Parts: sequence; structure tokens; C-alpha cells
Amino acid sequence: MYPFSTITLLMASFTSHLSENQIAWIQQQPMYFVATAPLQADGHINLSPKGLDSFRVLDEKTVAYLDITGSGNETSAHIHENGRVTFMWCSFGEKPKIFRIYGKGEIVLPETERWQQLISHFDELPGARQIIVNHISKTQTSCGFGVPVMEFKHNRDTLTDWASNQGKVGIQEYQQKKNVQSLDGLPTPLGIID
Repeated sequence: MYPFSTITLLMASFTSHLSENQIAWIQQQPMYFVATAPLQADGHINLSPKGLDSFRVLDEKTVAYLDITGSGNETSAHIHENGRVTFMWCSFGEKPKIFRIYGKGEIVLPETERWQQLISHFDELPGARQIIVNHISKTQTSCGFGVPVMEFKHNRDTLTDWASNQGKVGIQEYQQKKNVQSLDGLPTPLGIID
């Protein structure tokens, strides 16, 4: 039988916006995850780990990350189709915690007015292909008791080094080959621009 204090900790708590404590905590985490899914029942659910210095809190109801060119673009395709997105952090330190942000996603492409409004919040990383914004509808804090304790060593430079070596034209060509549709054939905004 669990003591009452443990049962209380196992219960999730919800809010409609970020508190100062929540903001401070997520800004200390070196890694987060982004989850999306298509509407079709047999479509592929996507869950992507993210690192680097790519995440920003814009205000208590809005967060965003600078998305770097990679082998797929599922997040963008799913948000374009249905808008649903979830961000998640978990503590790998001694104090357990899981934190999720549920919301409506927005895809912001380079060379748009919206990009110009947002890019100043980020250090522009090589291979940046879009900014993913989460307009928060709900947050959830849960226990994280099952998450292992691990030590963060450092971010990898592999992705940004690869992007730098491709150059601007090489990145654009790669995006048109690999990033214009999802595994299920859904278009991404990169695949439907002029």
C-alpha cells in the first residue's frame, strides 16, 4: 500500500498556461520530445527527441522551437493537417518530474513575415528549416517516478556540422527530396510552397 503522500505525487496536475516555476524548470532541461499524429487511424504517430539550444518560451501561453533539417518532417506534416502537437520534458536528475504542453501547432517557414517576428528569439542554427510554435491549451505535470537518473554530458554537433557542410543550396535540395511529405503521404508546408 502506498502512503498518502506518494499517492498524491502520482496524481497529475493540469493548468491552462505556464507558471514562472514551470518555465524555469523546462529551461533547465537539456532535452525534450515533440509528438504529433495524423488523423487517419492507421497513420504513423511521430515522436521526436530534441536537443541543442533550440527551445524558447515566448510567453505563458506560447512556446516554440527552431527546427533543424533532418531525415523526415513528420511534425510539420501532421501540424499542417490537424494542428495537434504535444511537447514533453522529463527530469533525468535526482528529482523526478514529467511535464507536457498540449496545444495547437503553427509552422513558420523562413523568409516569411512571421519568421522575421520570431527568429530573433533564437540563435540561428545551420540547417534551420522552420519554427514550430505551440499555442498552449493545457499543461500537465506528473510524477516521473519511472524515468531513470542519468547524467547529461553535452550536445552533439553532428547535425549542425552536417548542415553547415551542405550549404544553403545543398540543404534546400535535401529538403525537397526528403522533407516535403510524411510517411503517410501528407504534404508539409515545405512541399507546397511556390
